[in-house]
Amino acid sequence: DPYSDVYEPNVKCTGAVYSPSTGIIDSHSFMQSMLAEAEEHGTTLALNCRVEGGRSAGPNVILTVDGEEMVCNNVIVCAGLHSHKIASDILSQSNQQSSVSKQNEARKIPRQFYAKGNYFTLQNQKQPFSRLVYPLPDPRGGLGVHATIDLSGSTKFGPDVEWIDDAVINPYDIDMNVDPNRAKSFYAAIRKYWPDLNDDNLVADYSGIRPKLWHPSQTNIDNALKDFF
Repeated sequence: DPYSDVYEPNVKCTGAVYSPSTGIIDSHSFMQSMLAEAEEHGTTLALNCRVEGGRSAGPNVILTVDGEEMVCNNVIVCAGLHSHKIASDILSQSNQQSSVSKQNEARKIPRQFYAKGNYFTLQNQKQPFSRLVYPLPDPRGGLGVHATIDLSGSTKFGPDVEWIDDAVINPYDIDMNVDPNRAKSFYAAIRKYWPDLNDDNLVADYSGIRPKLWHPSQTNIDNALKDFF
């Protein structure tokens, strides 16, 4: 590909799509900036408050927070890997107290599954890219093992897709350590677009968990819609 030969000569490919706005940011500085702007408009941030449950009450939602009840006009659940549990608890308690529980039953929160994504860092070899490099998506559910340049200039590769057993409900039960033996599949994936990667130059770094609404153990989900239902 003429473009990749000029801008990313270490990438082996037959074609590439250039995205000039794709990159990385200092996420913590960005969040602090958003918080400052929100506080200018009357927002109050309350940290370390445990949401223990909730229920609907007419047009409102009543949350139980650290033993105290809080009446809310609107609730946006963005509790990371625990969003599923909080939303389910609120709906469940609402159903128990609602005279229209049969209608609410139709609004059940779908089951949540987990996919672990592992990352490896490049060492003992010159950084090969000046931009983020994404291969084609992984049919198992991820975007493929792509190359990311962090704020320190180091190159990290990942994530892969490591499905967690569908019996796991609590995300705290997941081992977040990266298995060094997964490096073998990383070498194979990376060398598809960077064949000059040398042996023994990948070191296990960190991992993250992605919530999913489907699991490979399921057989009744349309593959075209599995990331949405």
